[in-house]
Amino acid sequence: MASWRLADVTYGQVRSGPPYQVAVLPLGATEPHNLHLPYGTDTFQVDEIGARACALATERGARVLLLPAIPYGTETNQMEFPLAMNLNPSTLCRVIADLVESLDHHGVPKLLLLNGHGGNDLKWVLRELHRTTRVKLFLCNWYKVASDGYETIFEKKDDHAGEMETSMGLAHFPGLVDLDAADAGAVRPTRFEAVNRGWVEITRPWHLLTTNSGSGDPRAATAEKGEAVTRRVSERIGAFLAELASAPVDADFPF
Repeated sequence: MASWRLADVTYGQVRSGPPYQVAVLPLGATEPHNLHLPYGTDTFQVDEIGARACALATERGARVLLLPAIPYGTETNQMEFPLAMNLNPSTLCRVIADLVESLDHHGVPKLLLLNGHGGNDLKWVLRELHRTTRVKLFLCNWYKVASDGYETIFEKKDDHAGEMETSMGLAHFPGLVDLDAADAGAVRPTRFEAVNRGWVEITRPWHLLTTNSGSGDPRAATAEKGEAVTRRVSERIGAFLAELASAPVDADFPF
């Protein structure tokens, strides 16, 4: 039993223990990941990273709390694939707002939104809630944490169900990965060069962008690569949580 995982602890432990300094809310998704990864991939990954980061922060003396992961995210552009389960951005914001209100009521002063789904655009949620809660809000998209060392682990950049996510699946839930079933994760460009270059943005219709929902070739994936990236990300986030937990909330916070 982990003292930092809310789903595992008892009321007696909460009542007798010191106050929690930081809560972590993992946000995942339920969506297809090519032909070889499970629909729960994003949720499984972010929960694993959150658990490791909270364990590391606890080892450093922080009082952190891992909340149960939200297993649904924004899937408006994946809905042509069967059983992609969508929460509209406004709905997801309302769910987060209610949980923030609960943390505020219970005296938890800081919250890290730990996002594991690229379709969850959450920075605006921090702005929406900034003036309505005493809880200090932070956002971490875990897949950005390892971006500066990505090429030291993986052969090619990918986007969805490619080498990185497949490697993490092989490391953490190998029984749910069928790598032999995967396609090459090919994507096609739009007709607009400005969109392809990235200085004009759209919501990409995933059924038109991809063949079977995958974006990026997974075939070079290994469990060793998955463990390496998970360790790097978890250590960085764990160190941040320890730092955040020890920081006093004063008039100049977070400066």
